[in-house]
Amino acid sequence: MTEIVVRWSEPLPAEDRYLKLLDDLERGRYDAYRLEIDQRRFLTGRVLAKTLVAERLGGAAESVRFDATCDDCGKPHGRPRVPGSDLVLSISHSGNLIGLAVTDGVPVGLDVETASRKADASLVEYALSPAEREAVAGLSDEERSAAFFIYWTRKEAVMKATGKGLKIPLQSITFSRYDAPAELVASGDDALDPARTRLADLEAADGHRAAVAALTADSLSVTEEHWLP
Repeated sequence: MTEIVVRWSEPLPAEDRYLKLLDDLERGRYDAYRLEIDQRRFLTGRVLAKTLVAERLGGAAESVRFDATCDDCGKPHGRPRVPGSDLVLSISHSGNLIGLAVTDGVPVGLDVETASRKADASLVEYALSPAEREAVAGLSDEERSAAFFIYWTRKEAVMKATGKGLKIPLQSITFSRYDAPAELVASGDDALDPARTRLADLEAADGHRAAVAALTADSLSVTEEHWLP
């Protein structure tokens, strides 16, 4: 059994008690965002991550340091890693919801999207496999958009788990129907083996859709928590 903890939060205010958790590189990234909401989302993701890591490893959140070196370019904007620990983290945000997924040593990916977004025909054609497009054919515009973003969050979650992101063609992976339990049915990319990929649709919060994925053959036990400081 692979255990995943998913912790959700609304954007935190830019208060000293949270800002002091950022190291110099993180504070530079925070300051580089032009919009306040983007600053708060970044801050919240780091506070969620450092708080949960401190709980799991012991010690204070102020002492947690991440290595966020990008594997491609070497800049500090990659997935945050905990040096000396097997914990694996994935952070996602959309609208007024920020989420963190944590596992012990298993690659994990989390994605959340606002449910108010629309999916026109060009987006469906771009992202869904032939089987998935067939599944949403004939739905009303509202129903198609809802089904599309179930597929979209599943795809984003598994791609984040691999660390390859959109380098994996979206149409190359096929999931179970949008109204069935989440399962990777087929993959045309070597980074994703259906036999070693598990995922779950999440409750998240009103007005959002979310999914979490892990690269494992084990079944998943997912716990969702809404965090309040």
